[in-house]
Amino acid sequence: MKRWILSALFVLGFAANVWAQNPAPQSVAIGAGAGNGNATDLRQQTFDIVWQTVKDKHFDPTLGGVDWEKVRQQYQPKVTEAKSDEELYRLLQQMLGELHQSHFNIIPPEAVIADDVAEPPTGGIGIDLRMIDGAAIVVRVEPGSMAEASGLHTGFVIKQIGNKTVDALIAPLAKSTQADAIRKLQMARRVMREINGEPGTSVAIVYEDSKAKTNLAVVTRAKMKGELSPKLGNFPPQYTEFESKRLPGNIGYIRFNIFTTPISGKVRLALAELRDADGLIFDLRGNPGGVAGIATGIAGQLSEKSGVLGTMKMRTSELKFAVFPQQNAYTGPVAILIDGMSASTSEVFSSGMQGLGRAVVIGETSAGACLPSYFQKLPTGALFQFAIADFKTSKGVLIEGRGVIPDVEVKWNRASLLNGRDAQLETAIERLTQARQRERSVK
Repeated sequence: MKRWILSALFVLGFAANVWAQNPAPQSVAIGAGAGNGNATDLRQQTFDIVWQTVKDKHFDPTLGGVDWEKVRQQYQPKVTEAKSDEELYRLLQQMLGELHQSHFNIIPPEAVIADDVAEPPTGGIGIDLRMIDGAAIVVRVEPGSMAEASGLHTGFVIKQIGNKTVDALIAPLAKSTQADAIRKLQMARRVMREINGEPGTSVAIVYEDSKAKTNLAVVTRAKMKGELSPKLGNFPPQYTEFESKRLPGNIGYIRFNIFTTPISGKVRLALAELRDADGLIFDLRGNPGGVAGIATGIAGQLSEKSGVLGTMKMRTSELKFAVFPQQNAYTGPVAILIDGMSASTSEVFSSGMQGLGRAVVIGETSAGACLPSYFQKLPTGALFQFAIADFKTSKGVLIEGRGVIPDVEVKWNRASLLNGRDAQLETAIERLTQARQRERSVK
């Protein structure tokens, strides 16, 4: 059974944090590995495979009007002159950028963890952040985390990490020609990558508090929270966070950070426990995607009738993301929270449920990075991610470059965050409570 992978995180160059895998098509040649052959020859082979794969496998034979032959002529001499693999990868990424689409990326070998490594050696301090009005603002602090113990709070502005200011970290990204949503996503992930690191190490964070006072917190990184998902092909296990609980007002709440295989069973168990909830919230804010089939499985646990989340259109065929009702499906009102860092499979699920009229979508417009993709190992040892289809909702809306537009827009707001409030979550609870009251009044 094929696993269609939709993960926007690779679009932004943060492969060390999130992984997903699908076997490469047999028609695409696989190199001998970084340890074999002359370095120059391996780089040339790598360039040839990347260029030819795009030409042969891109879902749009016209490549959106891009003259791919001209692109080859432009980059071939530069690749020949490349003095290192790092330079090669930079050139290849620039070449793929000529397509102006997500899910065309080069993941360097150092971001690919070896088979004999049990788990990714990554740690964090227990926060998440977003770029709000040009500032890196903390939007979530994990209860009991090292960040909480260090006094960090939602709404605080991160100004500097170690000896690097946030302005300096995001300056190169600010010049990007990418869409604003993708650019902001890139900035937030770049800052988070600087904050995260090896468990047991410390990071110095300069921040601005609620009184506009500058403070310093030295925070020890802890092992990244979550359960390791199974290794899939070229990709190592992933830290998969999952949370389910019952909120005041008898509202169920489910949050997970990525669509990996363990999620299916966890959602099923959570729904069994929350079956009597007056409403159900799926929090997909910051969720970059993952295994697309999981979205249809979850949708089936929330539906009483068959439907389609959307259609994946390839070069010569198409595949519908069909939803089949499952026994004991949850039938109460559903809300889905999204923001600018919700992408790919998160966009398939939220737009699909929205189109079916099964859920109200609340928050901010999603990333607009929604292309199914394959991963291919290259001769130098790097991985090549390339899109093999586009995705349209059941209403015929192309999500790539547009994003999922929420039914109720509620933006991240620093003032609310400083007061410890989550305006998006509060709105979801209010809407679900009202929906349940309407249902009961009708009965």
